[in-house]
Amino acid sequence: MSGHSKWSQIKRQKGVADARRGQLFTKLTREIMVAVRQGGSNPESNFQLRLATQKARDNNMPLDNIERAIKRASGGAEASDLAEITLEGYGPSGVAVLVVALTNNRNRTIQDVRRLFTRHGGSLGETGCVSWLFENRGVMIVESGGSDAEEITLQAIDAGAEDVNTEKGYIEIYTQPQDLEEVRKAIEEKKHIVSAELSLIPKTTILLGEKEAAQVLTLLDQLEELDDVQHVYSNVDFSDATLEKLRSST
Repeated sequence: MSGHSKWSQIKRQKGVADARRGQLFTKLTREIMVAVRQGGSNPESNFQLRLATQKARDNNMPLDNIERAIKRASGGAEASDLAEITLEGYGPSGVAVLVVALTNNRNRTIQDVRRLFTRHGGSLGETGCVSWLFENRGVMIVESGGSDAEEITLQAIDAGAEDVNTEKGYIEIYTQPQDLEEVRKAIEEKKHIVSAELSLIPKTTILLGEKEAAQVLTLLDQLEELDDVQHVYSNVDFSDATLEKLRSST
């Protein structure tokens, strides 16, 4: 599972998060609205809504925006117009790519995703062609100064974490989906949590060099830029040396 957040680290290094904050808030709003549609507007009884609102807060989305999204979904038909679709394919170097979208126009979304796959030397595949390579997990990223890594690791494991991976400056914590909230509560009192969400984690990864990794990351970034796309997952991995080169090239 190691290296899940390396792509995110590169994007933060580029400052992409701030540049796309408006688009991010739009996508977070959609997640909240769909969660309300599926499970109601009460966070106490709606696990998906609790996760969606917490994710919005983690990304500094104003509370007024969150409450407005819940009200819009509770009182209107906007959320019911959105359908979740999952698209699968292969990117450069044969890496597996899985795209989750919320859309009110399925054909438009498929065409947009297919166009990007083709442009970057990949191909959109049939349903199930790569999804078997991924498994549902809770993923938490916690800032760490290094000296407290062992303490955070023990706290996470005691709270039910399955796996913990220490990287420079942060720690990745993996849980079963149903254990994510409990592990978060055990950590967040003392440590800064960068993110905590349900994700699709590759069972195996493909290690790429600098040139190949840059090609794949370009595809992943452009897929994420599509308005309808909520999440993009891949089994790409790369060494720390390649990571540093990609950072320094920004």
